[in-house]
Amino acid sequence: MGRVADAHPGVELHVICDNYATHKHQNVKDWLAKNPRVRLHFTPTSCSWLNMVEIFFGIITRQCLKRGAFSSVKELEQTMERYIENYNQDAKPFTWTKSADYLLGKMKRKQTINTEH
Repeated sequence: MGRVADAHPGVELHVICDNYATHKHQNVKDWLAKNPRVRLHFTPTSCSWLNMVEIFFGIITRQCLKRGAFSSVKELEQTMERYIENYNQDAKPFTWTKSADYLLGKMKRKQTINTEH
């Protein structure tokens, strides 16, 4: 974060983070206190990076492993490594397909359901 802040002096920075507890560490709190122009925003828990990991494993399963026959763990690993190398040649970043309003509404509905039960 220090490098990013140094590279953009005098600019208010908004950083979107996964909803993970790193920002609660005292070192991070101290740094943020000294750098008030840096503001952290967090993804909703139900929309975290883990969802992207699950999506990627789904892609690997459908495009690489489904209907595959592997005679050893080594062969499976080699197949997956080749697939990932080829995938990365033309990789596109994952993008959110739902609007922020939709996701926030979903979170509010989930909280309402949880408080009712």
